[in-house]
Amino acid sequence: MKREKCEAIIEGILFAMGESVEISRLAEVLEITQEEVRDILQNMRKRYQSKNRGIEIMEIEDAVQMCTKKEMYEYLIKIAKQPKRHVLTDVLLETLSIIAYKQPITRLEVEKIRGVSCAHAINKLVEYNLVCELGRLDAPGRPLLFGTTEDFLRSFGVQSIEELPVLNQEQLEEFKQQAEEEMHLKLDV
Repeated sequence: MKREKCEAIIEGILFAMGESVEISRLAEVLEITQEEVRDILQNMRKRYQSKNRGIEIMEIEDAVQMCTKKEMYEYLIKIAKQPKRHVLTDVLLETLSIIAYKQPITRLEVEKIRGVSCAHAINKLVEYNLVCELGRLDAPGRPLLFGTTEDFLRSFGVQSIEELPVLNQEQLEEFKQQAEEEMHLKLDV
């Protein structure tokens, strides 16, 4: 099959699906290798990067999705019903960070790290589709395990959790020292 035909098929599938499609499935449908699909996608991405294009192809783990470019948001909301923009408070961001770096993790483990109840924060993150239930831990009470979703990856512009930034030991020590100083200030008051 000609390359142009493959690009048209991929474009049609991604547009119609509206969600991510695994590269392996595209290769299966086109009857070509995954490497050939990746090469075609790379060429398509280059064309979509042009300033006069309103869409882009985003890779999420081993899948791709056609998305509207961020620069088009202000125009999109004039036509479409304005999508809800969820505000992530410090509590939600802290809880989300713990889940992202420690997944799969139980609510109790998150609470142990944060030192406070996290039920409301986790419920909000599930409602925002940034976190989902991954199953249950094989332990007494069978607690739920939580992890991040594709929407989390998409929202933070990473393809996989392996791309999350890693803090070096110096930064960790600095954060620890700041937390201890805050604790002393609270105890002195």
